[in-house]
Amino acid sequence: MILVGNLGADPEVRYSSNGTPVTTFRIATNENWLNRDTGEREQRTEWHRIVAFGRLGEICAEYLRKGKQVYVEGRLRTRSWEDRDGNRRWVTEVVATNVVMLGSPAEPGTEFELPEEEPPLGEAPPEEDDIPF
Repeated sequence: MILVGNLGADPEVRYSSNGTPVTTFRIATNENWLNRDTGEREQRTEWHRIVAFGRLGEICAEYLRKGKQVYVEGRLRTRSWEDRDGNRRWVTEVVATNVVMLGSPAEPGTEFELPEEEPPLGEAPPEEDDIPF
């Protein structure tokens, strides 16, 4: 999966039980079209939860900031957990394998790739609010 969008907030870094950095951030992508009935341009924004593990996550946490435009390559993953009240929760996220920072006039696009190692998938996610992003 490939996405190009803007960060909605600064990245958050947490660490798994074995010390692996896990960075999460949200990006917004926009879809534009012309309404055939009214002739007006319309726009829809979709939000995507991105997760980056290890060194890639550390780099994202260090350099990405709210509003920054990024190119993200990764794979979709849906996982579930039980919240504090015992309710089953689900989240679909993009596990990043490549991130390129775009749009900054001060520095050209920089590309970071995830090493060929799988992140730990069996761990429960860190405590989250009712909204998983």
